[in-house]
Amino acid sequence: MTTRQAFDAELQELETKVLAMASIVEGMVAEAVEALWRNDMARAEQVLRRDDEVDQIDIEIESMCLRLIALQQPMGRDLRTIGTIMKMITDIERIGDYAVDIAKAARKIRDEPPVEQLVDIPRLANAARRMLLESIEAYVKRDLQQVIRVCQQDDEVDALYRRIRVQLQEIMRQHPDQVTAASWLLLVAHYLERIADHATNIAERVWFMETGRLEQLAKKHKSGSLEEAFAEAAQHAAEQRNGGTDTDAIPV
Repeated sequence: MTTRQAFDAELQELETKVLAMASIVEGMVAEAVEALWRNDMARAEQVLRRDDEVDQIDIEIESMCLRLIALQQPMGRDLRTIGTIMKMITDIERIGDYAVDIAKAARKIRDEPPVEQLVDIPRLANAARRMLLESIEAYVKRDLQQVIRVCQQDDEVDALYRRIRVQLQEIMRQHPDQVTAASWLLLVAHYLERIADHATNIAERVWFMETGRLEQLAKKHKSGSLEEAFAEAAQHAAEQRNGGTDTDAIPV
């Protein structure tokens, strides 16, 4: 096996571990929200137990990345790929922490009067999970158009989060017996909004990995035009179909 083949094999192993970590964390978010929805403490405890597994995978991936950088001294696209993985696992690990926080909130309100079917929180959770899955898919496929789609969804999540805050504040005004539960649900909504933000971060790192430029593409971050980003993503997709370009020439 050549040095390049060995390096590619280790990169593939890294990618496999990242996908496994993301899959576990996405499941944690789903289980945490389900625990909240169904008042299911067994599900909540399962989320808490999985957090240690995620932390261990995070450490393993970071160690592998540092080893590759030290021993292989990668440049260009290879270095950007490893750097992107290291940033991605930070965001993924933080999403796992938010899943744990949601599970803990489920435990806090298990004996409280229920709040109007949790208002729109399940919808917000589904949107945040979808962004996470699509950002990981954008990484796997190196799909810049999907990167843009993920960043666009962040605005929708923010709007839904604001609506939920208004709903919960109104519930607290009208139903004093539900103040405790509604207060915890406000935190849950915040956690889900932050999960969407981390998914956006992942998507933006994929953009950097493919273009060599670190840009904030989400509308709340970006000063430029999303139309320009769409055009560049379309050009990149066309180049990939035609055999690709020498992106190693792009500075890190």
